[in-house]
Amino acid sequence: MATVKKSATRKAPARKKAGAKKKRSTSKSNVAAKKRQALTKKLRDDLKATKDTLKLAKIAAKEELKLAKESAKAEIDLLNEQLKSALKREVALLKLGEQKAKMMMAAGEHWEKAQISKIKKIAAKKRRKSK
Repeated sequence: MATVKKSATRKAPARKKAGAKKKRSTSKSNVAAKKRQALTKKLRDDLKATKDTLKLAKIAAKEELKLAKESAKAEIDLLNEQLKSALKREVALLKLGEQKAKMMMAAGEHWEKAQISKIKKIAAKKRRKSK
């Protein structure tokens, strides 16, 4: 016959004894509760004030951004007007330069024709004298 070994069983560890709860007087616990409530109220009020301040700061920042945007837009419009007027002046100067060049060419051609006709007259006189 086979013998069955018994496994060793361990004892459960001993439990620590729970100490008796200390009793506080109701006046001390009431004071502590009131202090906690007062601190909680103060923190809530501070949080609300902070939120209100942030809302006002956000509104002020939006207004400031709006004013800056309008100012930038006005400046861009002014610069565009200045650019347009400068471009108009440049086009006018180019036209004036072209007109001057045409007039100079015409005057040069007129002078050249006059000189050629003088030379031809002188050459014709010399031919007549030499014949």
